[in-house]
Amino acid sequence: MYDRILIPVDLDHEELVPPKLDLARRLLAPQGRITMMAVLESVPGYVSEFVMDKPENHLTSKVSKALQKLADGDDVDVHVCTGKPGVEIAQYAEDANMQLIIVGSHRPGMRDYFLGSTAARVVRRAPCSVLVARPQ
Repeated sequence: MYDRILIPVDLDHEELVPPKLDLARRLLAPQGRITMMAVLESVPGYVSEFVMDKPENHLTSKVSKALQKLADGDDVDVHVCTGKPGVEIAQYAEDANMQLIIVGSHRPGMRDYFLGSTAARVVRRAPCSVLVARPQ
């Protein structure tokens, strides 16, 4: 049983959240906490100089509300940050002393070959155990 479980969420694939939450709840110790986390990609410097408001400030609130909706329970906290997902997820897990990260994965295609897999990056950098869950 784990006291602190982290579930990184890509809102483009929010249909994968309920199975990961179910799995996390089965592995969660009594009185344990689950944190759902979303990482917003940073805006490149050459773009940000033309933007008056920082886009991540506006998006953080929207993404946080979307995560709260998906949380479906009082045992889930949400966290939104900006950066590179593979790096930020591992760093947050270390800073928050997480015991388990549950990442989703899908069958790799050409897009993943060129862009790299966030799940693979998390597995390599994580300070704790990582469970890679594939959809059924």
